[in-house]
Amino acid sequence: MSAATQTFDDVDRALLTEVQKRFPVDHRPFLVLGEKLGISEQTCIERIARLKADEVIRQLSAIFDTRALGYQSTLAAMKVDPARVDEAAEVISAHPGVSHNYKRNDPFNIWFTVAVPPSDSLEQVIQILHTLAKAEETIILPTLRLYKIGVKLDLTGGETSLESPEEIYNEQRRMSAKPPLTEQDIRFIRVMQEDLPILELPYAVWAEQAETTEEELFAWARKMEHLGYLRRFAAILHHRNAGFKANAMVVWQVPQEQVDACGEQMALFREVSHCYRRPVYPHWPYPLFTMIHAETHAACMEVVRRIEERIGRFPHKSLFSTKEYKKVRVKYFTPALDAWWGEVGSKVHPL
Repeated sequence: MSAATQTFDDVDRALLTEVQKRFPVDHRPFLVLGEKLGISEQTCIERIARLKADEVIRQLSAIFDTRALGYQSTLAAMKVDPARVDEAAEVISAHPGVSHNYKRNDPFNIWFTVAVPPSDSLEQVIQILHTLAKAEETIILPTLRLYKIGVKLDLTGGETSLESPEEIYNEQRRMSAKPPLTEQDIRFIRVMQEDLPILELPYAVWAEQAETTEEELFAWARKMEHLGYLRRFAAILHHRNAGFKANAMVVWQVPQEQVDACGEQMALFREVSHCYRRPVYPHWPYPLFTMIHAETHAACMEVVRRIEERIGRFPHKSLFSTKEYKKVRVKYFTPALDAWWGEVGSKVHPL
């Protein structure tokens, strides 16, 4: 059965909802997860393997914090001639640090996120992408304050409509002082950012690749989460194949003095996966960004209505993605960027 037409039973729905929150970092993780769901280890493995094969589960891995690792990242929006938007998007997607790249229903029709290591200039990379994409205009929209990050789609219908503040990612922990990464840290990150093998003892495979033991790997993961380098170990879904076929990036024109209070309230909505404060421009007066995931366009608009009921009415725009060009996890500490610089070096001159 294809991902587009399949239906999920109650166990599938419970499993998919649970693994987005947290996946066990344990000697036999599928046994632990199966016990929580009331199914056997083997059944749990078989279901996850099927949901991956059907492209419902995108990846099961450690989710690291980009900025905590020393990388710089930002959202950017480009205004490109509609006749060549696909061509421009292909140029942008070629950068290894571009994790999300969408066409949206706005004059700024290409929206992408990009991350670069400390050795690169984020502004320079975006200027190069602007030039190569032949964009008419590009605005850079870095995070000024993060209120929430983390897609956790509810497939059961049993989750509360508002999350508790404790469920929402802790910004203070992310920004707290941290010891510098060691060579061992980087070796472990390179392994744990990959897709987990679907085996009874998957971490044993990773421990061997990382030249360590399972116990040391587990202790390291706990330490990295405590320090804020690691957000959580969890699954990322293909939203559309999981039934959430609409996503709206709703941008809000909120007075500067009210932005933080409104952002904190918007972040409580379970359907809001990301909530940020970003800079404004004379022609882009929207400091608050919320990403809303729902089953339909109408359901997204219903979430907007509920947000307005809670915080009041403000001018806003709902930007729906009309085409997904790229959606991947950023890979850290890999040689892919060197290859990209070698490729673009002949096309543009560094600033």
